[in-house]
Amino acid sequence: QLQLVESGGGSVQPGESLILSCAASGFTLSNYAGGWVRQAPGKEREGVACINRGGNDVNYADFAEDRFTISRDDAKNTVSLQLNSLKPEDAAIYYCAVEWGSDCTGEFNFWGQGTQVSVSS
Repeated sequence: QLQLVESGGGSVQPGESLILSCAASGFTLSNYAGGWVRQAPGKEREGVACINRGGNDVNYADFAEDRFTISRDDAKNTVSLQLNSLKPEDAAIYYCAVEWGSDCTGEFNFWGQGTQVSVSS
């Protein structure tokens, strides 16, 4: 059974950091591009970041540039997202996602169940 399981979400104050992790099972994540999308209440799902197979190319949404860092650990079959300088508008459910290809095209094909990130003072 194919699965993506996220962890690391939580409630923080503005300016604080979180590390989200995504563990894949049932398939070899290292063969594919992996990434993160998010969805805030009342808003559409939006892409956050993507990392290609091999990890030598990463893409970020404008709001994530300079604050978020995506990485992958192929030995552990995981993809992670470091969230720094969090703002209230970053509050959302964050979903791990995979593209069934090696490059980041923005078209994710498979998602996890999500992890909640809350940011408030």
